[in-house]
Amino acid sequence: MEEKRNWRTPIVILVCATVILLLSFGSRQSYGLFLAPMSAKFGWEVGVFSFAMALQTLIWGFSQPFWGNIADRYGAGRVVSIGLILYGGGLYCMAISTTPLGITLSTGLLTGFGMSATSLPILLAVVGRAVGPERRSLWLGIASAGGSSGQFLVVPFSQYFISTSGYATALILMAIVMALIVPLTAAVAGRPKRPSDASGIEQSTREAIAEAMKHRGYVLLISGFFVCGFQTMFIGAHLPNYLNGVGIGSGVAATALALIGFFNVIGCFVWGAVGGRYSKKYLLALLYMSRSVGIALFILLPVSDLSAMVFASFMGLTWLGTVPLTSGLVAQIFGTQYMAMLYGIAFLSHQIGSFLGIWMGGEIYDVTGGYDAVWWGAIILGFVAALLHWPIDERPVARMNVPAPAAAE
Repeated sequence: MEEKRNWRTPIVILVCATVILLLSFGSRQSYGLFLAPMSAKFGWEVGVFSFAMALQTLIWGFSQPFWGNIADRYGAGRVVSIGLILYGGGLYCMAISTTPLGITLSTGLLTGFGMSATSLPILLAVVGRAVGPERRSLWLGIASAGGSSGQFLVVPFSQYFISTSGYATALILMAIVMALIVPLTAAVAGRPKRPSDASGIEQSTREAIAEAMKHRGYVLLISGFFVCGFQTMFIGAHLPNYLNGVGIGSGVAATALALIGFFNVIGCFVWGAVGGRYSKKYLLALLYMSRSVGIALFILLPVSDLSAMVFASFMGLTWLGTVPLTSGLVAQIFGTQYMAMLYGIAFLSHQIGSFLGIWMGGEIYDVTGGYDAVWWGAIILGFVAALLHWPIDERPVARMNVPAPAAAE
């Protein structure tokens, strides 16, 4: 038994978790590229595909605490394996769907559940438990950055196969990839040690949720995370269509999404690194404020190929920098025993925001023929999120009995 554990070192866990995140997250970030060709082929309004993506995001969010609780109690390996199978099945069904109902069930239902079981809350909790508090923020940043690299590695390949072989071939290839990486889940398998925090006190699921929901800082944190979902998923889903509407080609749109992914890697690493040295709540406030300023400048200035690239690069630097900071703050305040579940609840808020960003983007576009109202809504919400993070109490709860992990018995 001991020999089996030896190979599962922190580095192996980090690498395997990162590869899974890279491929699953990269595939998800390609979805905006399928909107135009599928809508054009079947004569759908933009709202049809937008609703399917929005439903997917909502299912992803609502099932996240459920998967997180199972992973916290029984280990992430089984959860991620099931997720990859559902994810691959959803991608295949999406490729053969020809009706609004079919695209809703495949894109919305199957891939929604699959993504939830293979997403950041599940795998970051495994990485977070593999290292001590002094390195946790940095390692969460590395895993987030590695996973985010899927956006600029997978998106160009998706665009290539859509252009050369059609969207169905691209989706089937993505489904095959999901099946091929199932063996990597062995590295993140195994039941977490309990308890895995400084207190030495084991909690029940109900006690952990009650403690978190009574903590004002946690409520403010998950409220701010709603805004992150709204902003990023609106941009990810609708930026290609927005650029197309102002006369910029699909190649530039695909490059812009890839640039978001590339600079997201840098951003995740940097925000994770500084999160281990400075106040996470103030860094989050700065991040949300910067993102809103960037969006405002983009829509106020003339849109061109260059401005689209600059905007995408800047958005990438702030894109998922929220992830290592938010997940790190959850672990810092409550410990890692129920990290996947508690971060999963925060992620649910993120996904509700994502649902509204994707769905409202499509609906408002169909009604008004443009995205101006959603852009300005995203700007205002960013400033609100910055203010929400200011009063968060970052100190560990009394149960954690910190600072003195070395003295904890």
